[in-house]
Amino acid sequence: MNKWKPIQKPAEIAEQRLLDAILSGRFAVNSYLPGERDLAAQIGVTRPTLREALQRLARDGWLDIQHGKPTRVRDYWLEGSMGVLSTLAQMPAQQTPDFVSHLLEIRVLLAPAYTRQAMESSAAEIAALLAKFESIEDTPTAFSDADWEVHHLLTLRAANPIFRLLLNSFQGMYHVMAEHYFVTAENRERSRAYYTELLACAKKNAYLKAETLTRDVMNESLAQWKKSS
Repeated sequence: MNKWKPIQKPAEIAEQRLLDAILSGRFAVNSYLPGERDLAAQIGVTRPTLREALQRLARDGWLDIQHGKPTRVRDYWLEGSMGVLSTLAQMPAQQTPDFVSHLLEIRVLLAPAYTRQAMESSAAEIAALLAKFESIEDTPTAFSDADWEVHHLLTLRAANPIFRLLLNSFQGMYHVMAEHYFVTAENRERSRAYYTELLACAKKNAYLKAETLTRDVMNESLAQWKKSS
């Protein structure tokens, strides 16, 4: 059965066209957007649709809208919010390898903590999931899916709900990044070994050991990504 893509609303189309223009440098950081009439004509939407798109981009930190003044493109790396970060993560084709490295550096900080928290409360459930991957198919897609499933469960069972919100924000880029990472057989074997060791921790409820193990593996993954990118 074919899956149909949801039809985008006019404001969503306008928002995407404006984002593309900002990220491509057509509308540069700290520049001012054209007047409403001209801008609506440039991107092919009505003025009410344009206003809706502008308000959404302002809410997420891309634009600075002040009454009576031209709309400014914010320096989103300095003035942006989590909305900016989430949007960037959903546009992997627009990103450089450095962006992925920065995300992996954040994972080095977060993954050990949410692994420990999850292991403290749900070791048996985590063990059941990891046991499924003892005979995982040796393909990049299989490992990408497994990696997401493991970290998604860990964030779901962690005490701090912010972990799962952060992970969910990067789901699109996560799979693109993982598919690339797991092309290398060595990386697949490294993750297979991690799942085996993490399973042993879960069976013993060794949550502190799981935290240390995860930190070491996340650091190794970051180093490997930087080496290959």
